[in-house]
Amino acid sequence: MSILASRLDRVKPSPTIAVTTKARELRAAGKDVIGLGAGEPDFDTPENIKQAAVAAIERGDTKYTAVDGTPDLKQAICAKFKRDNSLTYKPENITVGSGGKQVLFNALLATVEEGDEVVIPAPFWVSYPDIVLLAGGEPVAVPCSQKAGFKLQPDDLDKAITKKTKWVVLNSPSNPSGAAYSRKEMKAITDVLKRHEHVWVLTDDMYEHLVYDNFKFCTPAEVEPALFDRTLTMNGVSKAYCMTGWRIGFAGGPTELIKAISKVQSQSTSNPSSISQAAAVEALNGPQDFIAEHNAVFKQRRDLVVKALNDCPGLSCQRPEGAFYVYPSCAGVIGKTTPQGKRIESDGDFVTYLLEQANVACVQGEAFGLSPYFRISYATSTEALEEACKRIHTACEALEG
Repeated sequence: MSILASRLDRVKPSPTIAVTTKARELRAAGKDVIGLGAGEPDFDTPENIKQAAVAAIERGDTKYTAVDGTPDLKQAICAKFKRDNSLTYKPENITVGSGGKQVLFNALLATVEEGDEVVIPAPFWVSYPDIVLLAGGEPVAVPCSQKAGFKLQPDDLDKAITKKTKWVVLNSPSNPSGAAYSRKEMKAITDVLKRHEHVWVLTDDMYEHLVYDNFKFCTPAEVEPALFDRTLTMNGVSKAYCMTGWRIGFAGGPTELIKAISKVQSQSTSNPSSISQAAAVEALNGPQDFIAEHNAVFKQRRDLVVKALNDCPGLSCQRPEGAFYVYPSCAGVIGKTTPQGKRIESDGDFVTYLLEQANVACVQGEAFGLSPYFRISYATSTEALEEACKRIHTACEALEG
Protein backbone atom coordinates (compact mmCIF):
# COMPACT_ATOMS: atom_id res chain seq x y z
CA MET A 1 0.00 0.00 0.00
CA SER A 2 1.45 3.35 -1.08
CA ILE A 3 1.99 6.12 1.46
CA LEU A 4 1.37 8.74 -1.22
CA ALA A 5 -1.89 10.69 -1.35
CA SER A 6 -4.07 10.08 -4.39
CA ARG A 7 -4.28 13.82 -5.08
CA LEU A 8 -0.72 13.64 -6.42
CA ASP A 9 -2.01 11.47 -9.25
CA ARG A 10 -3.80 14.52 -10.61
CA VAL A 11 -0.66 16.62 -11.12
CA LYS A 12 2.78 16.36 -12.69
CA PRO A 13 6.12 18.02 -11.91
CA SER A 14 6.79 21.37 -13.57
CA PRO A 15 7.99 20.70 -17.16
CA THR A 16 9.95 23.95 -17.29
CA ILE A 17 11.88 23.06 -14.15
CA ALA A 18 12.44 19.57 -15.57
CA VAL A 19 13.96 20.98 -18.77
CA THR A 20 16.22 23.35 -16.85
CA THR A 21 17.34 20.52 -14.58
CA LYS A 22 18.06 18.27 -17.58
CA ALA A 23 20.14 20.99 -19.23
CA ARG A 24 22.18 21.43 -16.04
CA GLU A 25 22.77 17.69 -15.79
CA LEU A 26 23.96 17.48 -19.40
CA ARG A 27 26.32 20.42 -18.92
CA ALA A 28 27.69 18.77 -15.78
CA ALA A 29 28.31 15.67 -17.89
CA GLY A 30 30.37 17.71 -20.34
CA LYS A 31 27.74 18.45 -23.00
CA ASP A 32 27.74 21.91 -24.58
CA VAL A 33 24.04 22.49 -23.93
CA ILE A 34 22.43 25.91 -24.38
CA GLY A 35 19.46 26.14 -22.01
CA LEU A 36 16.53 28.18 -23.30
CA GLY A 37 14.02 26.77 -20.84
CA ALA A 38 14.42 28.93 -17.75
CA GLY A 39 12.19 31.93 -17.22
CA GLU A 40 14.63 34.17 -15.39
CA PRO A 41 16.61 37.23 -16.48
CA ASP A 42 20.34 36.79 -16.94
CA PHE A 43 20.91 40.28 -15.47
CA ASP A 44 22.10 40.52 -11.87
CA THR A 45 19.93 42.02 -9.14
CA PRO A 46 20.61 45.81 -9.12
CA GLU A 47 23.22 46.93 -6.60
CA ASN A 48 20.92 49.23 -4.59
CA ILE A 49 18.55 46.31 -3.99
CA LYS A 50 21.37 44.02 -2.87
CA GLN A 51 22.68 46.71 -0.53
CA ALA A 52 19.22 47.11 1.01
CA ALA A 53 19.35 43.41 1.89
CA VAL A 54 22.84 43.78 3.40
CA ALA A 55 21.64 46.75 5.47
CA ALA A 56 18.66 44.70 6.71
CA ILE A 57 21.02 41.95 7.88
CA GLU A 58 23.33 44.41 9.60
CA ARG A 59 20.53 46.10 11.53
CA GLY A 60 19.19 42.73 12.67
CA ASP A 61 16.05 42.44 10.55
CA THR A 62 16.46 38.67 10.66
CA LYS A 63 13.42 37.66 12.73
CA TYR A 64 9.95 36.46 11.87
CA THR A 65 7.75 39.10 10.30
CA ALA A 66 3.97 39.31 9.99
CA VAL A 67 2.76 36.22 8.12
CA ASP A 68 1.79 38.05 4.94
CA GLY A 69 4.34 40.86 4.78
CA THR A 70 5.97 43.68 6.70
CA PRO A 71 4.20 47.04 7.04
CA ASP A 72 6.98 48.73 5.03
CA LEU A 73 6.62 46.32 2.14
CA LYS A 74 2.83 46.51 2.15
CA GLN A 75 3.06 50.30 1.98
CA ALA A 76 5.51 50.06 -0.92
CA ILE A 77 3.16 47.67 -2.73
CA CYS A 78 0.19 50.00 -2.19
CA ALA A 79 2.28 52.85 -3.65
CA LYS A 80 3.29 50.69 -6.61
CA PHE A 81 -0.32 49.74 -7.43
CA LYS A 82 -1.36 53.40 -7.23
CA ARG A 83 1.61 54.67 -9.25
CA ASP A 84 1.62 52.04 -11.99
CA ASN A 85 -1.97 50.81 -12.19
CA SER A 86 -4.20 53.54 -10.67
CA LEU A 87 -5.45 50.96 -8.14
CA THR A 88 -6.08 52.10 -4.57
CA TYR A 89 -5.35 49.46 -1.93
CA LYS A 90 -4.81 49.71 1.80
CA PRO A 91 -2.28 47.48 3.62
CA GLU A 92 -5.11 45.17 4.70
CA ASN A 93 -5.77 44.53 0.98
CA ILE A 94 -2.21 43.28 0.39
CA THR A 95 -0.65 39.84 0.79
CA VAL A 96 3.02 38.92 0.32
CA GLY A 97 4.22 35.38 -0.35
CA SER A 98 7.38 33.49 -1.21
CA GLY A 99 6.99 34.09 -4.91
CA GLY A 100 3.99 34.61 -7.13
CA LYS A 101 3.38 30.86 -7.30
CA GLN A 102 2.70 30.73 -3.55
CA VAL A 103 0.26 33.62 -3.77
CA LEU A 104 -1.64 31.82 -6.55
CA PHE A 105 -1.54 28.52 -4.68
CA ASN A 106 -2.84 30.14 -1.48
CA ALA A 107 -5.63 31.95 -3.31
CA LEU A 108 -6.89 28.86 -5.11
CA LEU A 109 -6.57 26.62 -2.07
CA ALA A 110 -8.55 29.15 -0.04
CA THR A 111 -11.38 29.49 -2.54
CA VAL A 112 -11.73 26.47 -4.84
CA GLU A 113 -13.98 23.59 -3.80
CA GLU A 114 -14.59 20.18 -5.37
CA GLY A 115 -16.23 20.66 -8.75
CA ASP A 116 -15.42 24.35 -9.10
CA GLU A 117 -14.14 25.30 -12.55
CA VAL A 118 -11.28 27.67 -13.32
CA VAL A 119 -11.08 29.03 -16.86
CA ILE A 120 -7.51 29.25 -18.16
CA PRO A 121 -6.57 30.57 -21.61
CA ALA A 122 -4.13 28.28 -23.45
CA PRO A 123 -1.21 28.46 -23.91
CA PHE A 124 -0.84 28.89 -20.16
CA TRP A 125 1.88 28.90 -17.53
CA VAL A 126 2.39 25.25 -16.65
CA SER A 127 1.49 25.63 -12.96
CA TYR A 128 -2.02 27.08 -13.32
CA PRO A 129 -3.94 23.87 -14.08
CA ASP A 130 -1.97 21.75 -11.62
CA ILE A 131 -2.58 24.17 -8.76
CA VAL A 132 -6.30 24.10 -9.60
CA LEU A 133 -6.23 20.29 -9.55
CA LEU A 134 -4.43 20.20 -6.20
CA ALA A 135 -7.12 22.50 -4.81
CA GLY A 136 -9.79 20.04 -5.95
CA GLY A 137 -11.07 22.10 -8.87
CA GLU A 138 -11.31 21.49 -12.60
CA PRO A 139 -9.17 23.55 -14.99
CA VAL A 140 -11.03 24.55 -18.17
CA ALA A 141 -8.52 25.34 -20.91
CA VAL A 142 -9.64 27.69 -23.68
CA PRO A 143 -7.39 27.43 -26.76
CA CYS A 144 -6.13 30.78 -28.06
CA SER A 145 -4.90 30.45 -31.62
CA GLN A 146 -1.79 31.94 -33.16
CA LYS A 147 -4.13 33.72 -35.59
CA ALA A 148 -5.67 35.51 -32.58
CA GLY A 149 -2.22 36.41 -31.29
CA PHE A 150 -2.51 33.72 -28.58
CA LYS A 151 -5.07 35.97 -26.86
CA LEU A 152 -8.40 34.98 -25.35
CA GLN A 153 -11.35 36.08 -27.47
CA PRO A 154 -14.46 37.47 -25.72
CA ASP A 155 -16.89 35.00 -27.34
CA ASP A 156 -14.70 32.05 -26.38
CA LEU A 157 -14.52 33.29 -22.80
CA ASP A 158 -18.29 33.73 -22.65
CA LYS A 159 -18.85 30.16 -23.88
CA ALA A 160 -16.37 28.72 -21.37
CA ILE A 161 -18.06 30.25 -18.31
CA THR A 162 -20.65 28.07 -16.56
CA LYS A 163 -22.49 28.13 -13.25
CA LYS A 164 -19.54 26.18 -11.82
CA THR A 165 -16.92 28.76 -12.84
CA LYS A 166 -15.16 30.22 -9.78
CA TRP A 167 -12.20 32.01 -11.39
CA VAL A 168 -10.89 33.18 -14.73
CA VAL A 169 -7.10 33.38 -14.86
CA LEU A 170 -5.53 36.07 -17.03
CA ASN A 171 -1.81 36.53 -17.68
CA SER A 172 -0.55 39.52 -19.64
CA PRO A 173 2.15 39.63 -20.90
CA SER A 174 1.92 35.89 -21.15
CA ASN A 175 4.17 33.08 -20.19
CA PRO A 176 4.73 31.25 -22.59
CA SER A 177 3.67 33.31 -25.62
CA GLY A 178 4.65 36.86 -24.63
CA ALA A 179 1.23 38.01 -25.85
CA ALA A 180 -0.15 41.10 -24.10
CA TYR A 181 -3.62 42.62 -24.19
CA SER A 182 -4.09 46.20 -25.34
CA ARG A 183 -6.55 48.31 -23.38
CA LYS A 184 -9.19 47.76 -26.08
CA GLU A 185 -8.63 43.99 -26.00
CA MET A 186 -8.72 43.89 -22.21
CA LYS A 187 -11.92 45.95 -22.14
CA ALA A 188 -13.61 43.39 -24.40
CA ILE A 189 -12.62 40.67 -21.92
CA THR A 190 -13.72 42.64 -18.84
CA ASP A 191 -17.07 43.41 -20.50
CA VAL A 192 -17.74 39.67 -20.56
CA LEU A 193 -16.57 39.21 -16.98
CA LYS A 194 -18.73 42.08 -15.78
CA ARG A 195 -21.83 40.20 -16.95
CA HIS A 196 -20.93 37.05 -14.98
CA GLU A 197 -21.15 38.35 -11.44
CA HIS A 198 -20.30 35.00 -9.78
CA VAL A 199 -16.89 34.80 -11.48
CA TRP A 200 -13.70 36.08 -9.87
CA VAL A 201 -10.68 37.34 -11.79
CA LEU A 202 -7.15 36.20 -10.97
CA THR A 203 -4.70 38.27 -12.98
CA ASP A 204 -1.02 37.39 -13.11
CA ASP A 205 0.84 40.60 -13.97
CA MET A 206 4.35 39.32 -13.23
CA TYR A 207 5.68 40.53 -16.60
CA GLU A 208 3.99 43.95 -16.41
CA HIS A 209 7.15 45.99 -16.98
CA LEU A 210 8.59 43.75 -19.70
CA VAL A 211 6.87 45.25 -22.76
CA TYR A 212 8.25 46.55 -26.06
CA ASP A 213 7.49 48.78 -29.04
CA ASN A 214 5.74 51.41 -26.87
CA PHE A 215 3.12 48.89 -25.76
CA LYS A 216 1.00 50.20 -22.85
CA PHE A 217 0.31 47.64 -20.13
CA CYS A 218 -3.08 47.49 -18.41
CA THR A 219 -4.65 45.26 -15.78
CA PRO A 220 -8.33 44.17 -15.51
CA ALA A 221 -9.36 46.07 -12.38
CA GLU A 222 -7.80 49.21 -13.82
CA VAL A 223 -9.66 48.86 -17.12
CA GLU A 224 -12.99 47.95 -15.49
CA PRO A 225 -13.40 49.34 -11.94
CA ALA A 226 -16.62 47.33 -11.55
CA LEU A 227 -14.42 44.22 -11.24
CA PHE A 228 -12.24 45.65 -8.47
CA ASP A 229 -14.06 43.89 -5.64
CA ARG A 230 -13.76 40.45 -7.25
CA THR A 231 -10.24 40.67 -8.67
CA LEU A 232 -6.97 39.43 -7.20
CA THR A 233 -4.18 41.39 -8.88
CA MET A 234 -0.94 39.41 -8.51
CA ASN A 235 2.56 40.66 -9.24
CA GLY A 236 6.08 40.41 -7.84
CA VAL A 237 9.70 41.45 -8.10
CA SER A 238 11.09 38.32 -9.78
CA LYS A 239 11.21 39.28 -13.43
CA ALA A 240 11.49 43.05 -13.89
CA TYR A 241 13.78 43.45 -10.87
CA CYS A 242 15.91 40.34 -11.60
CA MET A 243 15.08 38.83 -8.21
CA THR A 244 13.89 35.32 -9.07
CA GLY A 245 15.86 33.72 -6.23
CA TRP A 246 14.68 36.23 -3.63
CA ARG A 247 11.17 34.71 -3.81
CA ILE A 248 8.80 37.63 -3.29
CA GLY A 249 5.37 37.77 -4.88
CA PHE A 250 2.42 39.89 -3.82
CA ALA A 251 -1.20 40.62 -4.59
CA GLY A 252 -3.94 43.12 -3.92
CA GLY A 253 -7.56 42.15 -3.40
CA PRO A 254 -10.66 42.29 -1.22
CA THR A 255 -9.99 42.06 2.53
CA GLU A 256 -11.93 38.81 3.02
CA LEU A 257 -9.88 37.06 0.35
CA ILE A 258 -6.58 38.49 1.60
CA LYS A 259 -7.35 37.25 5.13
CA ALA A 260 -8.11 33.78 3.77
CA ILE A 261 -4.83 33.73 1.85
CA SER A 262 -2.97 34.74 5.02
CA LYS A 263 -4.71 31.96 6.94
CA VAL A 264 -3.46 29.36 4.47
CA GLN A 265 0.04 30.80 4.54
CA SER A 266 0.10 30.85 8.35
CA GLN A 267 -0.17 27.07 8.33
CA SER A 268 2.34 26.45 5.56
CA THR A 269 5.44 28.64 5.22
CA SER A 270 4.52 31.57 7.48
CA ASN A 271 6.29 34.78 6.44
CA PRO A 272 8.50 35.24 3.38
CA SER A 273 12.19 35.91 4.07
CA SER A 274 12.63 39.09 6.10
CA ILE A 275 15.76 39.95 4.12
CA SER A 276 14.02 39.49 0.78
CA GLN A 277 11.16 41.69 1.94
CA ALA A 278 13.58 44.50 2.81
CA ALA A 279 15.16 44.17 -0.62
CA ALA A 280 11.72 44.26 -2.26
CA VAL A 281 10.91 47.56 -0.51
CA GLU A 282 13.97 49.10 -2.16
CA ALA A 283 13.09 47.50 -5.50
CA LEU A 284 9.62 49.07 -5.53
CA ASN A 285 10.56 52.42 -3.99
CA GLY A 286 14.01 52.89 -5.53
CA PRO A 287 15.22 53.90 -9.00
CA GLN A 288 13.37 52.22 -11.87
CA ASP A 289 15.52 53.38 -14.80
CA PHE A 290 17.36 50.07 -15.17
CA ILE A 291 14.12 48.39 -16.30
CA ALA A 292 14.08 50.37 -19.56
CA GLU A 293 17.77 49.59 -20.07
CA HIS A 294 17.14 45.86 -19.64
CA ASN A 295 14.08 46.03 -21.91
CA ALA A 296 16.15 47.56 -24.71
CA VAL A 297 18.40 44.50 -24.58
CA PHE A 298 15.46 42.10 -24.36
CA LYS A 299 13.85 43.75 -27.40
CA GLN A 300 17.03 43.27 -29.44
CA ARG A 301 17.13 39.62 -28.40
CA ARG A 302 13.44 39.14 -29.19
CA ASP A 303 13.90 40.54 -32.69
CA LEU A 304 17.02 38.43 -33.24
CA VAL A 305 15.27 35.22 -32.21
CA VAL A 306 12.03 35.91 -34.11
CA LYS A 307 13.92 36.61 -37.34
CA ALA A 308 16.21 33.59 -36.94
CA LEU A 309 13.36 31.19 -36.19
CA ASN A 310 11.29 32.43 -39.12
CA ASP A 311 14.29 31.62 -41.33
CA CYS A 312 14.29 28.00 -40.11
CA PRO A 313 12.62 25.47 -42.44
CA GLY A 314 9.31 24.35 -40.94
CA LEU A 315 9.14 26.94 -38.14
CA SER A 316 6.97 30.04 -37.81
CA CYS A 317 7.35 32.58 -35.01
CA GLN A 318 5.09 35.47 -34.05
CA ARG A 319 6.60 38.66 -32.60
CA PRO A 320 5.26 39.01 -29.02
CA GLU A 321 4.43 42.25 -27.21
CA GLY A 322 6.15 41.41 -23.94
CA ALA A 323 7.77 39.03 -21.44
CA PHE A 324 10.97 37.29 -22.60
CA TYR A 325 9.56 34.30 -24.44
CA VAL A 326 8.65 33.36 -27.98
CA TYR A 327 6.23 30.56 -28.84
CA PRO A 328 7.05 29.37 -32.35
CA SER A 329 4.99 26.88 -34.31
CA CYS A 330 6.75 23.69 -35.34
CA ALA A 331 3.79 22.43 -37.42
CA GLY A 332 6.01 22.47 -40.50
CA VAL A 333 8.37 19.83 -39.12
CA ILE A 334 5.70 17.41 -37.88
CA GLY A 335 5.86 14.25 -39.99
CA LYS A 336 9.49 14.76 -40.99
CA THR A 337 12.25 12.29 -40.15
CA THR A 338 15.45 12.86 -38.20
CA PRO A 339 18.88 11.81 -39.53
CA GLN A 340 18.59 8.87 -37.11
CA GLY A 341 15.41 7.74 -38.84
CA LYS A 342 12.92 8.81 -36.15
CA ARG A 343 9.69 10.44 -37.25
CA ILE A 344 8.74 13.74 -35.56
CA GLU A 345 5.18 13.13 -34.36
CA SER A 346 4.74 15.99 -31.87
CA ASP A 347 6.27 19.13 -30.43
CA GLY A 348 7.61 16.89 -27.65
CA ASP A 349 9.47 14.84 -30.26
CA PHE A 350 10.83 18.03 -31.81
CA VAL A 351 12.26 19.51 -28.59
CA THR A 352 13.78 16.11 -27.76
CA TYR A 353 15.39 16.16 -31.20
CA LEU A 354 16.76 19.67 -30.60
CA LEU A 355 18.24 18.59 -27.29
CA GLU A 356 19.82 15.43 -28.67
CA GLN A 357 20.85 16.73 -32.11
CA ALA A 358 21.61 20.41 -31.44
CA ASN A 359 22.27 20.53 -27.68
CA VAL A 360 19.55 23.19 -27.31
CA ALA A 361 17.04 22.84 -24.46
CA CYS A 362 13.52 24.23 -25.05
CA VAL A 363 10.09 23.34 -23.64
CA GLN A 364 7.40 21.55 -25.65
CA GLY A 365 4.10 23.30 -26.31
CA GLU A 366 2.16 20.37 -24.89
CA ALA A 367 3.30 21.49 -21.42
CA PHE A 368 1.55 24.83 -21.97
CA GLY A 369 -1.67 23.37 -23.30
CA LEU A 370 -1.32 24.27 -26.98
CA SER A 371 0.44 22.26 -29.68
CA PRO A 372 2.35 22.04 -31.99
CA TYR A 373 4.51 24.81 -30.54
CA PHE A 374 7.52 25.16 -28.26
CA ARG A 375 8.75 27.87 -25.90
CA ILE A 376 12.09 29.60 -26.05
CA SER A 377 13.24 31.96 -23.31
CA TYR A 378 15.48 34.71 -24.66
CA ALA A 379 16.49 35.81 -21.15
CA THR A 380 20.04 34.70 -21.79
CA SER A 381 23.12 36.19 -23.41
CA THR A 382 22.89 37.42 -26.99
CA GLU A 383 25.89 35.27 -27.91
CA ALA A 384 24.18 32.13 -26.57
CA LEU A 385 20.97 32.99 -28.45
CA GLU A 386 22.82 33.50 -31.72
CA GLU A 387 24.55 30.15 -31.36
CA ALA A 388 21.32 28.40 -30.32
CA CYS A 389 19.47 29.76 -33.35
CA LYS A 390 22.25 28.57 -35.66
CA ARG A 391 22.00 25.10 -34.14
CA ILE A 392 18.20 25.05 -34.46
CA HIS A 393 18.47 26.12 -38.13
CA THR A 394 20.99 23.36 -38.86
CA ALA A 395 18.81 20.80 -37.06
CA CYS A 396 15.74 21.83 -39.05
CA GLU A 397 17.64 21.61 -42.33
CA ALA A 398 18.75 18.10 -41.42
CA LEU A 399 15.16 16.82 -41.23
CA GLU A 400 13.91 14.84 -44.19
CA GLY A 401 10.50 14.48 -45.78
